[in-house]
Amino acid sequence: QVQLVESGGGLVQPGGSLRLSCAASGFSLDYYGIGWFRQAPGKERVGISCISSNGESSYYVDSVVKGRFAISRDDAKNTVYLQMNSLKLEDTAVYYCAADRRDCHGDEYAYWGQGTQVTVSS
Repeated sequence: QVQLVESGGGLVQPGGSLRLSCAASGFSLDYYGIGWFRQAPGKERVGISCISSNGESSYYVDSVVKGRFAISRDDAKNTVYLQMNSLKLEDTAVYYCAADRRDCHGDEYAYWGQGTQVTVSS
């Protein structure tokens, strides 16, 4: 079965950290750029980061990330990670990953995960 599965979400206090994982099964991530997105309650889903298929290029939406998040990939584990530090209340959202055929250039997503909830609350 071809799927992406996110994990690592949860409840965290402001200023805390989480590492999200995006694990692929049924296909190899080697040929895809992998993007992370989030959707806050009542808002549209927005992209926040992407890493190229070879891992040499990574992209961030600076207005969201502001140096707090880091994307990485481990192709041996067929998994992409999003390290999130200095979390804020406004980071509360469902976080999704997606496999981009256009390698972070063109938004042609072949697969989406089901999402993982991140809640930042004191």
